[in-house]
Order: sequence, then C-alpha cells, then structure tokens
Amino acid sequence: MPDDALARRIRDALSIVIDPELGRNVVEMGLIYAIECGSDGTAAIAMTTTTRGCPAASFLTEAVRACAAEVAGVRAVDVTLTYDPPWTPDMMAG
Repeated sequence: MPDDALARRIRDALSIVIDPELGRNVVEMGLIYAIECGSDGTAAIAMTTTTRGCPAASFLTEAVRACAAEVAGVRAVDVTLTYDPPWTPDMMAG
C-alpha cells in the first residue's frame, strides 16, 4: 500500500537540496518527477537534471538520496535519474 503522507514529507524535506548552478531547490525547479513510498518505508524517487551530462548530476542525486533518508519513517531510498520527459524551464514553480 502506498504511503502518500511519507511521500509528502520527503518532498517537503527535499526543498533544502539546492541546485548549485541555479541556486534554487530541486522541488521548485521541477527536477523531482515522482516520489513513491511503500508502507514498509521504502522510497523510490524519479528525478532529472536541467541537461543531460549536467556536471552536478551525481551531487544532486546523492543529495536527494541523503536528504530523503533522513526523513522519519524512511528505511531505504532508491533515486533514479531520468530524462523522460526532458526538463524545461516551464517546469519551475513560481
């Protein structure tokens, strides 16, 4: 059974992960495509970067993994980097 409350807490926590090139957090930038959590505390996060070959890709995925792992109730985190759909500035919040 999915744990939507845990997914919301993870999304909120990810607002501290800042893209080093643009200085905005990954949630506001629209880089987090999906967060799915199981009732067993597993979290699967699908995210992207602004471009393929982004020099900050490994930093961002590891920061997202580490940040999500700190959320109460999370036991395991899997972060997948995807470029489908490709990120565009239209995905940014506000």
